[in-house]
Amino acid sequence: MRGGRWGLLALVLASALAGVLAWGGFNMFMESTNTTAFCISCHEMQSTVYGEYQKTIHYTNRSGVRAGCPDCHVPKEWGPKLVRKIQATTELYHHFRGSIDTPDKFEAKRGEMAERVWASMMANDSHECRNCHSWEAMDPHKQTQRAQEKMAEGRKAGQTCIECHKGIAHTLPRRDD
Repeated sequence: MRGGRWGLLALVLASALAGVLAWGGFNMFMESTNTTAFCISCHEMQSTVYGEYQKTIHYTNRSGVRAGCPDCHVPKEWGPKLVRKIQATTELYHHFRGSIDTPDKFEAKRGEMAERVWASMMANDSHECRNCHSWEAMDPHKQTQRAQEKMAEGRKAGQTCIECHKGIAHTLPRRDD
């Protein structure tokens, strides 16, 4: 009986250690795929949206604060982050399928991809934008008169960031109409 207790204790400790290692490994994987370097490791991103982003205020600005890909495209909270990572598998599918592997193919799908991102941002009230840009932190007196008016109108109407700021970090899709 005495040896059985030690065996059970060893099994419990080994299971706990395995659980901690598995969780730590999974969390490390989640964080390593949540970097701009990972996002632009695909040539589709390097030759298209990354170059566009480098020309925006989110990349270079007077304050020196840089928003990277995950800041705008991945929620910070763990549950929503996991959901977004699962959704990102469709992007991997298109990468490996080769449906966006040339600039022409990418441009042909740009509208569809942008619409999916915009719909997500509309559904979550531009949550990722609001991680950095909150109504409370804005100083309207440092905005142009036109910006003050438009922001006030948008706030009063209950608009979300993406309704007015499409194309803030990436080229807008071509419209064929």
